[in-house]
Amino acid sequence: MTSTLMLTDDGWLEPARHCPSPHFDDRPEQEISLLVIHSISLPPGKYGGPYIDQLFLGQLDPSDDAYFAGIQHLKVSAHCLIRRDGELVQYVSLLQRAWHAGQSNFQGRERCNDFAIGIELEGTDTDSFTPEQYQSLNKLIQLIQTRFPRITTKHIVGHSDIAPGRKTDPGVGFDWNQVK
Repeated sequence: MTSTLMLTDDGWLEPARHCPSPHFDDRPEQEISLLVIHSISLPPGKYGGPYIDQLFLGQLDPSDDAYFAGIQHLKVSAHCLIRRDGELVQYVSLLQRAWHAGQSNFQGRERCNDFAIGIELEGTDTDSFTPEQYQSLNKLIQLIQTRFPRITTKHIVGHSDIAPGRKTDPGVGFDWNQVK
């Protein structure tokens, strides 16, 4: 990612590769106050293919991998994905509600999608993430915190923190000490 990252008035990041997902809707009237970090790879443990984009766009072909038959019906999205090389991909405007957290709870508040931004890192629950991913993630967090000041360090969590027992990502491979 280049050194300058900007957020447009309509919630899109520049520069980022934009892949607008149909899987989003309007947020209810409440302030954005949470950032949720996820991890994803498709097929599990494989990196670099087109399949994460296809999942979030509703275009996953189950004939490409046997694993896809069980997930191709899902209507899910995240606001952004950070690939292994640090590339930033955006699927949903930060001002809209992406469908990333599912059944979730943060500090007694249910339905985290209503007030959260979801960032996916290409990876697994056990693999380490790359320096390029942490660099892109930190630039993105700084920009998000400038625009949404209620997202303090205590409001940056893993998917496992808001859906314990149901989700394990970003997992043991994620180094929270590298989040600045």
